[in-house]
Amino acid sequence: MKRLSKAFFRKPSLAVAKALLGKQIVRKIGNHLLVGKIVETEAYPGPYDRASHAFGGKVTPRNEAEYREGGHIYIYLVYGMYWQLNISTGTAGYPECVLIRALEPVVTNNSQLITHNSKGKIKNLANGPGKLCRWLNLDQSFYGEDVTISKRIWFESRGKPISAKVIKKGPRIGIDYAGHRWAKKPWRFFVYKNE
Repeated sequence: MKRLSKAFFRKPSLAVAKALLGKQIVRKIGNHLLVGKIVETEAYPGPYDRASHAFGGKVTPRNEAEYREGGHIYIYLVYGMYWQLNISTGTAGYPECVLIRALEPVVTNNSQLITHNSKGKIKNLANGPGKLCRWLNLDQSFYGEDVTISKRIWFESRGKPISAKVIKKGPRIGIDYAGHRWAKKPWRFFVYKNE
């Protein structure tokens, strides 16, 4: 197990979005750990991206965390009810981030799955951005948290890396407001057969 460092997150979002596939999010709740393998991400590479909350260099209280040095949590609500987990990337002052879209829960010797009425379907616990935030019990209190030093959530590299052969890409989801050109950018990355 190796916690991902600042150097990992200081790269451009398109590189980090691919590199995060196969890495694990570890969430500590009391004496229990929830561990999820990242299987789907989306890149938001800067203020020129019409789908970015920082398009045109806009800074608001909501998106300020996007401007932080790579490795900070940018979390926000959509539809007033679903949290979305993003991680800032690149250098401070330039707004880039990666949305974590899906996890595959991992059972380890020191982990406990919190099922939230999953009816035994472990794979479906975190197969969407809102569902994974619910499974990890994330909320506004995580806004701006530095995952490279946090004691309650961090990213690790465990086991064999994901083979480039199973990494696929496609258009991002739910960003039609950005216009056809930007909605079709192939900046969503996923592990084949985990989509």
